[in-house]
Amino acid sequence: MPKLWAQTIEEHRRAVHDATLDATAALVAEHGLPSVTMSQIAEQAGIGRATLYKYFPDVEAILTAWHERQVSGHLEHLRQVRDESGDAAERLEAVLQTYAVMTHQRPHGTELIAMLHRGAHIDRAHQQLAGFIRDLLADAAKAGDIREDVTSEELASYCLHALTAASDLPSEAAVRRLVTVTLAGMRRPR
Repeated sequence: MPKLWAQTIEEHRRAVHDATLDATAALVAEHGLPSVTMSQIAEQAGIGRATLYKYFPDVEAILTAWHERQVSGHLEHLRQVRDESGDAAERLEAVLQTYAVMTHQRPHGTELIAMLHRGAHIDRAHQQLAGFIRDLLADAAKAGDIREDVTSEELASYCLHALTAASDLPSEAAVRRLVTVTLAGMRRPR
């Protein structure tokens, strides 16, 4: 198969995949999870039902793929924040601040969220996030910005657990204060 043809097919598959994810998210937001059907998704995405079933077996599989795309986008955004920040301490603070705001802004307490936050893709995403934070903490410890008497793995766990509280806070100002307190808990002891 010619290279151009293979690229065109792959682009088409990606377009169908993305259109399906976007259509499903829009339908769930508009009608709620229980009322969305594969037929509605196919119509909204502008594809046939048979084509849709070639890509996904059911609505839950589509939503899982949509959530994986969202999580990947969040991780990429955190990498960009890291790369645009200054020294180790600034990178750590910027990433924790961004993560806390993401946590604060995400919807919670719904049937959809409960469904999306189970499964292997969540475990993988959490491991990636924990590793990402761990590496930032290790850099900050080497620079003398945070304590070295606790491992970066333990501090990463501390950060992630502490910042889950951002989802219940009333404002982004409160989220910023939470990040400040979390960072204070990692400063070198006097």
